[in-house]
Amino acid sequence: MKREARSFALQALYQWHMAGNPLNDIEAQFRVENDMSGTDLKLFSALLHGVPSKTTELDEAVKPYLDRKQDELDPIELTVLRMGTFELAEMIDVPYKVAINEAVNLAKTFGATDSHKYVNGVLDRVARDLRKAETGAKG
Repeated sequence: MKREARSFALQALYQWHMAGNPLNDIEAQFRVENDMSGTDLKLFSALLHGVPSKTTELDEAVKPYLDRKQDELDPIELTVLRMGTFELAEMIDVPYKVAINEAVNLAKTFGATDSHKYVNGVLDRVARDLRKAETGAKG
């Protein structure tokens, strides 16, 4: 249920990123056009509305770990990084390894070849910043 919610959220956030449609319209469209009976709708909605509300903070959290400018990232990679960072920052009940693993799986499914390796590397470093106690990171 949660994996499906993340998958739908990624697709909806990609649509928001590319087309700029209102989030409520996108959410309504997804609920009408997809069988979401096996989906954690609370998580879907939290990601769909939470990520855009924190875009600046999420982008700042990943910026030190990017090997290129943000606007050079593939839109799917960018969206996956934002979602993973949002879960690390805002959803403390989700273990950091789960947040990273789910983002990597999304990158494997929707991203370019090997984008999952990039996502894994960036989010691993972000987790050390945002979840110091959980990751055992010093600093």
